[in-house]
Amino acid sequence: MKVASLGSIVLAACLAGAASWAQENAPAAAEGAAATGTESAGGGNVQSGATKAAVCGACHGPSGNSANPEWPNLAGQSSVYVEEQLRLFKANVRNNPVMAPLVAPLTDVDIKDLAAYFATQTPQGLEADPSYWEAGEALYRRGDKARNIPACIACHGPIGRGNLAAGYPALRAQHSVYTVKQLNDYANGTRYPGATPQNPAGKNAPIMATIAKRLSAEDVRNVSSYLQGMR
Repeated sequence: MKVASLGSIVLAACLAGAASWAQENAPAAAEGAAATGTESAGGGNVQSGATKAAVCGACHGPSGNSANPEWPNLAGQSSVYVEEQLRLFKANVRNNPVMAPLVAPLTDVDIKDLAAYFATQTPQGLEADPSYWEAGEALYRRGDKARNIPACIACHGPIGRGNLAAGYPALRAQHSVYTVKQLNDYANGTRYPGATPQNPAGKNAPIMATIAKRLSAEDVRNVSSYLQGMR
């Protein structure tokens, strides 16, 4: 008898949970977005996106606020950034065994609608760790000239809302656990393992890879804690 791997069991459970969550929550999500209309920046339809995002809620939570710190909050994220990342997952440039089967059937319209929906939601999250956030704030706002680390505020904004035109993501209220992993992935080159000249990583990935390599473990911890508490 062939025994399923632990990874395949976890994936099956996630997909089954997503389908069940979607059936239970799609009507409520659509009703909540009914009066929102369309987000002009990305061209997607928010109400349609709410219905399509129901399956996402199994991992990313109602309205894109994840209860699991290993899965990112999507609420309030730039539509440009969400669209870019979904396309990178779909192209296997960014790899994740749970995301892969979920993005595979998405059309361009689906991607735009989902991005529009999440961009209109309000981010919520945990508080910053009182032991680390002040050092994190200093790095976020001023950087470290001696180590050639630019201030995060230059690209991600004074309150972490990102830069829509440039495609820089919002960072406010993001789980520190998730942010730590992403910064480490940038530093060790595993954030976009499927990138090729034909299918490159996100347009801002080289910037982040360079900066992340200059951060110490304490820097990563501190700035991630600060971002978690930012609203």
